[in-house]
Amino acid sequence: MVATKTITPEEEVWDALREVDDPEIPGLSVVDLGIIRSVRSGEDGIEVEYMPTFTGCPAIEAIREVIEERLRPLSERVSVRVTWEEAWTSDRISEKGRERLRMGGFAPPPREGLIELRRATKCPYCGSHDTQMENAFGPTLCRSIHYCNGCHQPFEGFKPL
Repeated sequence: MVATKTITPEEEVWDALREVDDPEIPGLSVVDLGIIRSVRSGEDGIEVEYMPTFTGCPAIEAIREVIEERLRPLSERVSVRVTWEEAWTSDRISEKGRERLRMGGFAPPPREGLIELRRATKCPYCGSHDTQMENAFGPTLCRSIHYCNGCHQPFEGFKPL
């Protein structure tokens, strides 16, 4: 009897990826963050391409490893590749991802594109627009530090890219 290769359906791969959280933001999957560019599943195994949020993202290798580890039970051959063919933008964050960010105390970036200097970031705690950016440089390149004048809470906001 000849052993046949089992092909994992792509939807099963996507479901597994929805269980992989961004290492810096627990509760936010790599799918909802919008960094998964493509998934292919076939006789040769599973191939995933993902786009880092920033060129200098310190979690690039950690994300690649955790994705590979999660997909390993689905196939003997798993290839996870970082791609620069397409730039990630904050518009790729799903509605569920935006809600997870708010629940985690992060202000999701606006969908309208570039931030005008007068536009305030909405507070994830009380919803006030009476906020100010305290520092354009947050804990990572993709975030900045804000302060809400309404509820007096500091919070991180994602920069629109």
